[in-house]
Amino acid sequence: MADAPPFDPYAILAALERRRVAYVVIGAFARVVHGAEEMTDGLDLAPSRKNENLQRLALALADLGAERVDGKKHALDGETLEPVTALTTPVGEMKIVPEPAGTRQGYDDLRRAATREPIGKGLRPQVASIGDLARMLASLGRERDEPKLRALRRLSELERSLGPRLGL
Repeated sequence: MADAPPFDPYAILAALERRRVAYVVIGAFARVVHGAEEMTDGLDLAPSRKNENLQRLALALADLGAERVDGKKHALDGETLEPVTALTTPVGEMKIVPEPAGTRQGYDDLRRAATREPIGKGLRPQVASIGDLARMLASLGRERDEPKLRALRRLSELERSLGPRLGL
C-alpha cells in the first residue's frame, strides 16, 4: 500500500474557493474546526448538486490532480454521482459525499445551519454545524463513533452555554 499524501487542507479548500464551488465541509475535518480533539488526514465535503456547481467542482479537482482511489474516472454530474467518491490528490485525500447519512438533500439541508469559519490563510469555508455533524455521525450507527458523538454533544452544550456570553 502506497503512503498517503501529506494532508494540506488549505490547498484543497483554496482550489475549491478559486473555482467558486458551493460545498459544506463535513466529517472529521469539520469536527476539528469546531474544536473536537481528533486527527484527520482527509477532507470530506457535501457539494451542491446543481450541474454548474458540479462542473466547477470537476475543474477544481482537475486543478488538484485528483484521482479516484479505485482508479476509475470520476464523473460528476447529477445523474451519476455516487454516494461517496473517494479521491486522492498530491495534497491529501478527500471524499465527495452528495447526501451524507442523516441528511435530507445533503448540501441544501446542511447549508442552513453551516457557518463560514475562519481557518487561516484567508479561507472561510462553510462548515456543517455541530448539531448536523452529530446527526450525521449518529445516523451511521457505528459503535466506534460513540466517543466522537459524545464529544460533539459536549461541544454543543458548551456552545449553548457560552454562546450568549460570547454573542453567538
